Amino acid sequence: MSAVNVTIKRLPHADGIELPTYATPGSAGLDVGAAIAADMVIASGERVAVPTGFCLELPAGYEAQLRPRSGLALKQGITVLNSPGTIDSDYRGEIQIILINHGDRPVTVKRGERIAQLVVAPVSRANWIEASAIDVTERGSRGFGSTGTAALNTS
Repeated sequence: MSAVNVTIKRLPHADGIELPTYATPGSAGLDVGAAIAADMVIASGERVAVPTGFCLELPAGYEAQLRPRSGLALKQGITVLNSPGTIDSDYRGEIQIILINHGDRPVTVKRGERIAQLVVAPVSRANWIEASAIDVTERGSRGFGSTGTAALNTS
């Protein structure tokens, strides 16, 4: 594993909340907590933006991805709505996490509770090469649910 230096700024409403932390030596994502003043109840079907209380300065060529925590998703139906949420290297505002409750009952989020994971990753930039044709593959243009099917499409 390689490491990259990322500057983090704690905002006043995150005082006393742990900075994003890797839970184990093999963790890919850092656990991120909720920087809320009081308990927040998320009703079934409701979506909310939850403040984290920090801003990042990512190096050029990197992004941070916000992802759901599997335990919250399985046990309570809480997930990150725009997953993965992308934080660009030039964004300097507070990181907020859009949560949605897909469960059948309200869920209470407490101050400092781990609500998402943050993965720092390198970014590739695309250089478009316009062409009148592209290579043919066995899959061709078959889309959703088509991998592993026997039909051959050469379009």
